Amino acid sequence: MQRRTVRTDDDVQLQIVEFGGSGAPILLLHGLMGRATTWWPVARWLVAHGRVLAPDARGHGRSQARGPWTTDRLVADVETVLEPLGPATVIGHSMGGLHALVLAARRPDLVRALIVEDIAVDFTDRSAADARAWFTALPQPFASLAHVREVFGVPRREFGDYMSECVEERADGYHLLAEVEHAVAIAAEWAQITHWAVLPQVRCPALLVEAEESVAPPGHMAEMARRMPDARHVRVPGTGHLVHAAAPETYRRHVEAFLSAVSRTPPPR
Repeated sequence: MQRRTVRTDDDVQLQIVEFGGSGAPILLLHGLMGRATTWWPVARWLVAHGRVLAPDARGHGRSQARGPWTTDRLVADVETVLEPLGPATVIGHSMGGLHALVLAARRPDLVRALIVEDIAVDFTDRSAADARAWFTALPQPFASLAHVREVFGVPRREFGDYMSECVEERADGYHLLAEVEHAVAIAAEWAQITHWAVLPQVRCPALLVEAEESVAPPGHMAEMARRMPDARHVRVPGTGHLVHAAAPETYRRHVEAFLSAVSRTPPPR
């Protein structure tokens, strides 16, 4: 695993993690408050299918933190990462899934295929104030990594393990790498803007993976798939928001079957 930086058009440095593999690129996009290395368990088997890499989104992991904290700006960052590489399979979880969808609609030349995990394109029934209250209630600094796992691992343990990747140790304890105010600003936009309109513009093959205990309203992801020209939808029993962590073998089976089918189709021109 190697790390490098990419500079965006507004002079923000993004850290890129290269997991290995060769051939066509596979780009992994993490969720809100996450970082590239949270994809490591998935990347270990994905390297058999291509060159696997993942950016830390601005304000996350080791990427530089500077706004604006908008979907448009964060998607433009992903464009910067992909433009030198050419068409890629883009896999996104949660926030990363939204960015992958918008990218595929905006830049079909850069996205050969799309896999999105447990997202919604409409959170306008939710409140930015609720997001702020949840984030600001987090007991930073955390006393230990076990404390991080305890706080985030209720009701699902895998989320505690995931978030233990997203902190750093300082003199007074463990702190989230992403600033709460930045995460709140990102989530606040989701409460104001919908992205239903991008779905018909996503022309590449797409796989939509939904958790049984999804962050999306019931039927939402199935409706997303119906509005896309070439999409299939699967719902994975017994899972929460982190499907790839809660049911890794089932997630892998769906993804590898999809990648096998995509490999038999020509890339976009």
